[in-house]
Amino acid sequence: MPRLAPVRVLLVGSGGREHALAWKLAQSPSVSDLHAAPGSPGIARLGACHPIRAEDAEGLLALAHSLDVDLVVIGPEGPLVAGVADVLRPAGIPVFGPSGAAARIEGSKAFAKEVMVASGVPTAARHAIARPPCVVKADGLASGKGVFVCHTEAELGEALAAVAALQSGFLVEELLEGDEVSLFAICDGRTPVALPPAQDYKRAFDGDAGPNTGGMGSYAPVPGLDQADVEELVAAIHRPLLAELERRDAPFVGLLYAGLMLTDDGPRVLEFNCRFGDPETQSVLPLLEGDLAEALAAAALGELSGVEPSLAPGAAVTVVLTAAGYPGGDDRGSAIMGVEEAEREGALVFHAGTALQGDRLVTNGGRILGVTGRGETLAQARETAYRAAGRISFEGARRREDVALAAAGGRTYALRP
Repeated sequence: MPRLAPVRVLLVGSGGREHALAWKLAQSPSVSDLHAAPGSPGIARLGACHPIRAEDAEGLLALAHSLDVDLVVIGPEGPLVAGVADVLRPAGIPVFGPSGAAARIEGSKAFAKEVMVASGVPTAARHAIARPPCVVKADGLASGKGVFVCHTEAELGEALAAVAALQSGFLVEELLEGDEVSLFAICDGRTPVALPPAQDYKRAFDGDAGPNTGGMGSYAPVPGLDQADVEELVAAIHRPLLAELERRDAPFVGLLYAGLMLTDDGPRVLEFNCRFGDPETQSVLPLLEGDLAEALAAAALGELSGVEPSLAPGAAVTVVLTAAGYPGGDDRGSAIMGVEEAEREGALVFHAGTALQGDRLVTNGGRILGVTGRGETLAQARETAYRAAGRISFEGARRREDVALAAAGGRTYALRP
């Protein structure tokens, strides 16, 4: 693909994923100006932030026109499912992010299941009756907290009460056993370009105990899954899904994220997301070399054919620091200390839920920071991440201690036994 002329990029969002995207886009030789709406204290170190909500489509349209941007990159699922891209594209603004119709692949679990069945994508069977063991899923968006694994009647009762409170409907699926893997692909409506597979940690506590969260940590790549495995997964999962969405006049342009379970019967799709995962992005992007803006712009323009991401050697591990009560509660206004010390340890520190009070960095959410370590091996990357995370403190700070522990110790993964 020919090199882009210098482009002005508007990044939509404010979380750790968006900070990681801003960090990578700021390194792109093709980016002349980086803007974000609304951004965060971390993103403000990389580009100009504008106080416009990610869901404010008309406000973003006016901002994009005033800045004369060449590319809008939408990070969070909320504005994508709400159709923000559908307001920007008709105005002639290239957007990396799917239409509202295509984003239903995440916005509705029932729609996603229907599309998977129609396209032959391997997935968990849907159950007509809720009976343990099973998985109960809220149909709509739930910030990663709408999936309930139920082994007992008591767990099932709690799950049904939780999804009823979300008021989004629900579906029940078979409970699959195996190892979970996240596989991202940049898509232009027809062509998927895969990024390194990652593994994230959804449960709140060590040993995969406690409730689901938006993500407590991640690492990439996944040992044992080579390029041939990735190509096999893309052929079986991403390509047929893209073809089915195009057949439904909802071509998917953006980041198609497949959450997979590697079962004894082969890989199965647990869910699709319509955007970069969080915190997997914080571990995947440090492994990419080359110009990310070029790849995202090519996808937005429908010209992804021929684009091949260049991968750096080594591995990355991300440890998430959360408020004490997360995922049930958050923390706002507590002073955060030690970020500069963590960065001096060689880590990247991505802001997920922070704010500035004057010149003081404070907490502003449930997931507060993501600390990413890089190394030649997963063990080295993990050591850097935890050493740096230990430099950071705020009242009630909590983290998992087992992120990437098994993989760093030599465990490998496979598509099938």
